[in-house]
Amino acid sequence: MGGEGGGGGGCVFFFKQKTAYEIYQCDWSSDVCSSDLNWLSKYAIARGKPLNMPIVMEQRIWFNPELRSRNFLVPGLIAVIMTLIGGLLTAMVVAREWERGTMEALMVTPVSVREILLGKLIPYFFLGMGGMSLSVGMAVWLFQVPLQGSLWVLFGTSALFLLAALGMGLLISTLAKNQFVAGQVAIITTFLPAFLLSGFIFDIGSMPSPIQWITHLIAARYFVAILQTVFLAGNIWPVIIVNSLALLFMAIIFFALVRRNTRKRLN
Repeated sequence: MGGEGGGGGGCVFFFKQKTAYEIYQCDWSSDVCSSDLNWLSKYAIARGKPLNMPIVMEQRIWFNPELRSRNFLVPGLIAVIMTLIGGLLTAMVVAREWERGTMEALMVTPVSVREILLGKLIPYFFLGMGGMSLSVGMAVWLFQVPLQGSLWVLFGTSALFLLAALGMGLLISTLAKNQFVAGQVAIITTFLPAFLLSGFIFDIGSMPSPIQWITHLIAARYFVAILQTVFLAGNIWPVIIVNSLALLFMAIIFFALVRRNTRKRLN
């Protein structure tokens, strides 16, 4: 007879009888025995009386029972790679066009601002999705990370995150028209937060409360949560929908700022 709890890690309860002498004789390295051998069991041993232990609690990890670190790290690494393509690469390439003067040549053509932005957005979108496909293939077949969820959900949420990253990269390029400055700003605002504050390396729940609030401004935080859920747990829609809406909102905000700051003028 037994039962188990919910969440990412559960406890399984086994109901059996133990005497104080049996508890005393068990392995000292066992967590269960060390928790059983408390003051009550010592008291019973000293009195020579039996002590019944009806419940023994043992932990079980739900979604990564082998405790393989690559099952957590490899999905998060996909978010870092897509951040580099969407944020850092886009910001530096567009800024390079400002340095070489090709952007001024575009400004005097009849094309609209929307067409210019789409021309910069579409190539890097397909480049990012291609990099994501390659990363997912390596994660599944090379690193043997299980993919429990739907592949279409993974591609759809990846597209949302890539749009947010591209919007951030375009926004940086409109503010910093120098390639060196754009690269430094992109590293500080996209790569480093995605690496340190997204839950990829450090658990967000163990961070100080002010840092946890700051992580809500990082798009990679929501994408890492989606990746780990789809890979290890499956299509858990409450997690996927909430984080996808956050990515969509951030993408809309970034593109609205890009559209506002991009004008067909040279000043």
